[in-house]
Formats: sequence, C-alpha cells, structure tokens
Amino acid sequence: MSPRIEVRGLRVVAVHGLLEEERRRAQPFEIDIDVELAASTALASDDLADTVDYGGLIRLATEVVTGAPHLLLESLAGAVADSLVAVAGVAEATVTVRKLRPPVPADVASVGVRVTRGVVSPALLQNST
Repeated sequence: MSPRIEVRGLRVVAVHGLLEEERRRAQPFEIDIDVELAASTALASDDLADTVDYGGLIRLATEVVTGAPHLLLESLAGAVADSLVAVAGVAEATVTVRKLRPPVPADVASVGVRVTRGVVSPALLQNST
C-alpha cells in the first residue's frame, strides 16, 4: 500500500454558494485532503524529493478555493480534487469541503461534500477502446 498524505482542517475564506447572499461576501470553508501517492521511496530515503510536498498541495487547494466562484460544493470539491491529481506522484485525491456557516434554519456545525478523483493509467485507456 502506498503512503497517504492527510491534511485536516485547512481553513480558507472565499466566495462560493448558490444564494445571492453567499455570493456577496466571503465565508469560511474547511477542507480535508487525502492523497494516495502513486509510489514513494521516502519511507526509506527520508528525502522530500522522493514524495509529494504537502505544502504544495495546501497551496494548490487554497488557490482553487480562493479562485473562481462555484455555485455548488460538489463543483468546488471536484475542482480541488482535479487539481491535486494533476500533481506528479499523486494517484488519487479525496477532498472534503465543508461550509462552516451554511444558510440553513438549523444549528449545524457545517455542511459538506466529499469527492474522490483518481489518475487513469494509459494502460486502462488502451484496454477500454
């Protein structure tokens, strides 16, 4: 089994949402990231060059969340996951995006969506044609 990088509770303030009130002002979001590595010799080498830098994953996720607005959490989580699987060495990314102040008439801590994306190997693409 390949190593997994986990990032928990990344807080980002951004503008996303379906309602007009959500699109007028920034609100807090919380992101969890689970990245399965394609391969890593870092377990033995103890060298950052042999793995994926979680600092880079955090920067990339933050850029997506603070970038273009999304109406739906599903779309936002998908965009973050897509950006992470484009990183060399990442085989799969699971991203959870939670809205910490959802516009609902109930006392909830958050609402969220979890999306998983994986890299499709060229061999699988050849076999499907």
